[in-house]
Amino acid sequence: MDGDFRTNFVREGSGRSHPALVLNADFRPLSYYPLSIWPWQEAVKAVWLDRVDVVATYDEMVHSPSTEFLIPSVVVLKDYVAPQKRVAFTRFNLFLRDGFCCQYCGSRGDLTFDHVVPRARGGITSWENVVAACSPCNLRKGSKSLRQSGLNLRKPPRQPTAEQLRQVGRKFQPSHVHHTWMDYLYWDAELEA
Repeated sequence: MDGDFRTNFVREGSGRSHPALVLNADFRPLSYYPLSIWPWQEAVKAVWLDRVDVVATYDEMVHSPSTEFLIPSVVVLKDYVAPQKRVAFTRFNLFLRDGFCCQYCGSRGDLTFDHVVPRARGGITSWENVVAACSPCNLRKGSKSLRQSGLNLRKPPRQPTAEQLRQVGRKFQPSHVHHTWMDYLYWDAELEA
């Protein structure tokens, strides 16, 4: 019972109130979508274990019997983590590649995925044959070819590189952005004169 309380507290309590943006040793986020953040407890633990440097902090402190810390808002890893070269073929990555919109009509809700060449007609499950589709378009297409269904693809499906997915992910603004994160999330944005 005590373990359940702690799990719920970390998930629903202060763990979400002061997240820390995690940067690679080159000062870029490990990922943009989902944004690489840690609960404040993980950030403090990484500081204590000397795995990260603190770049920015919140104005609030966390205390233990022997020490106190300003809660980190931005941390940078001391060791560089090489980005993945291979992109896993997952539902999330497929939706990210397609910008979370139907590749037939462009709508942005109720997404599923569709085989361009239906499996019933020998189509395989691959980057080059699967696209994000809304339920109405998926039902309309069914096991028909594109020509038979009267649907057209917005762009041909291709296997993305890890860098292409990172670039697409940068287009989606996170729900929580602390002002101390801005320089690290949008480091290539045009500066104001």
